[in-house]
Amino acid sequence: MTMSIPHVFEALIEPLQRAVADEGYTQPTPIQQQAIPHLLEGRDLLGCAQTGTGKTAAFTLPLLQEMTLTTKKAVPGQPRALILTPTRELAAQIGESIRTYGRYLSVTHTVIFGGVGQNPQEQALRRGPDVVVATPGRLLDLMEQGHIRLSAVELFILDEADRMLDMGFIPAVRRVVAKLPRKRHSLFFSATMPPIVAGLARDLLVNPVEITIDPERPTVERIDQKLMFVDKADKDSLLAELIRGRDMDKVIVFTRTKHGADKVVRKLVQSGINACAIHGNKSQGARTAALDGFKTARVRAMVATDIAARGLDVDGITHVVNYDLPEEPETYIHRIGRTARAGAGGDAVSFCSARERDWLRGIEKLIRRPIPVDTTHRYHSESARLATGDDARPEPRQQRPARQGAGRQAVAAKRRTGGRSFQRS
Repeated sequence: MTMSIPHVFEALIEPLQRAVADEGYTQPTPIQQQAIPHLLEGRDLLGCAQTGTGKTAAFTLPLLQEMTLTTKKAVPGQPRALILTPTRELAAQIGESIRTYGRYLSVTHTVIFGGVGQNPQEQALRRGPDVVVATPGRLLDLMEQGHIRLSAVELFILDEADRMLDMGFIPAVRRVVAKLPRKRHSLFFSATMPPIVAGLARDLLVNPVEITIDPERPTVERIDQKLMFVDKADKDSLLAELIRGRDMDKVIVFTRTKHGADKVVRKLVQSGINACAIHGNKSQGARTAALDGFKTARVRAMVATDIAARGLDVDGITHVVNYDLPEEPETYIHRIGRTARAGAGGDAVSFCSARERDWLRGIEKLIRRPIPVDTTHRYHSESARLATGDDARPEPRQQRPARQGAGRQAVAAKRRTGGRSFQRS
């Protein structure tokens, strides 16, 4: 039986329609419905949409069609399309999407990022891939070493621009853009549009189509949210009790810091719960192993920082736990949306100590309603619930000794890069 193709996909060439059907798509997402027709016409696009809205397919399908219908052949080290993304995990996932949708085409691609040896990446570039998916740091390294030139790029896609800002990559992005041809097709995606990001978009795009997909409240209504007031010292015990006692088959736990993520993992493992951490201090091999263990359910809980988890697309997440509340209210939306993918619902539990009370007020103002409170757990803290004034304000950031190590790493990085100081990806 032949699967019918949704209307927006009918403009795609037959091999892409086949790949879409293979994946079982019966209905395009709103961003796919709105973006694909304009992209097939060659329009620049400004998309305000977060991960989980289907944006990767929204740009990957037109990219593959454009690469196929323009019959130029890439030469070694000169790709025809460049996708720039902030994290290694997101780069790998975009590469996998290109492989999936392009299975019946001859479009070639490679993925380059830091944290792994660059020799295989150099060899891949010498084979002349049509599409390069890259993080900024490693891309600039390879450019400066002469392994890749961007003068032949016809299509440029910047993904997760606001996370580029968060991670300090905007100067690196501008250095990459400066090497692109002025005449090109450009796509720009960001979940939010702070002024610096909006300015970058204006510089990159020419008369773009603008598409906004629920930038602030994408999944809140489908998620069962719960708030637990708890003293800071009791968070570990409460988390272990929740995971052991509830149907939390696949849970992401968010912490504010890398150190905090490692500490939570140790406590969970001591409690007999399989857990792993994913954050920027982990090697690429450790991050890949942790993600694979989580995807295959060998690991029940993945503890993550916001930057490391940005762009991760894992099916079947049953719960999100905010071990620490985020400082930025919008981050709360990004976090809990991990458990409501592709129209599904989910559960989100947030811990709130006295010193996080002001952050909670900001979150509830953003989502325009109070989060239901669970006072029945045995670690419930009335002092946290009633905290006001100085007692409700976040503790000042401490200068941890680990910063000295970070300084040594930065010096080493400068030596490797000839004095550059952009943050590694």
